[in-house]
Amino acid sequence: MKKLFLGLAIVAGTLSFAQETQETKTTVTTTTVKNNEKEPVRFGIKGGANASQFSEQELSAKNQKIGFNAGVFVNIPLSSKFAVQPEVLYNQLGAKSVVSSSEVTTGDTTVKTKSDAKAYLNYISVPLMVQFKPTQNFYFEAGPEFSYFLDGKNKGETVTTTTTGSSTATKTESYSTSIDKDDVKKFNVGLGLGLGYYFTPNLGINARYVNSLTHIANNSGVAEQDKNINTNRVFQLGLNYKF
Repeated sequence: MKKLFLGLAIVAGTLSFAQETQETKTTVTTTTVKNNEKEPVRFGIKGGANASQFSEQELSAKNQKIGFNAGVFVNIPLSSKFAVQPEVLYNQLGAKSVVSSSEVTTGDTTVKTKSDAKAYLNYISVPLMVQFKPTQNFYFEAGPEFSYFLDGKNKGETVTTTTTGSSTATKTESYSTSIDKDDVKKFNVGLGLGLGYYFTPNLGINARYVNSLTHIANNSGVAEQDKNINTNRVFQLGLNYKF
């Protein structure tokens, strides 16, 4: 994911440099006025993919659950270089993990068993990003994100593969249970950091990492040594469209 952020920054920087080079063909007076203009307030929609996991897990793709985010935003320029962007998003978070994995061989029979578990946590999130634009189309952003827990599920699957000689049989067992809302903290506070680039005045791409500062579990009345201290972590990559 670090490579993703770096790659996006390089592409955006290259495109913005090319655009600036083209603009230098105009007169100095025209360029100065254009760069100093503050854009109008604009509304938009956005959506993209989430790769989320819990803080106590090893940072790895095998622990990341894929989901999505979608919603609306309003971009409020404060100057030609700075803007504030409040958003309202439907946000799918959670994590996955390998609960167990085993292989047992008896004679010419081998039995492989693998159990996976996934936690699905759905939130309404309200990011409040402050954006800095070093060039007209490229920006960095940072700010808090406030989320409200809607609902969730725990899902799991056990796959058993039995191989005897050249014959193989596979058995899959799965389950799905709803998460008790009382077990999850209703409000979640996080901190987001990202960057983006607008290819046109309307269409852009955005990458963001959000690290929650609040425990997922409702630890009220739980002894200190028994508290679940996991927090949400999510990488987001998506598209923005300004009207």
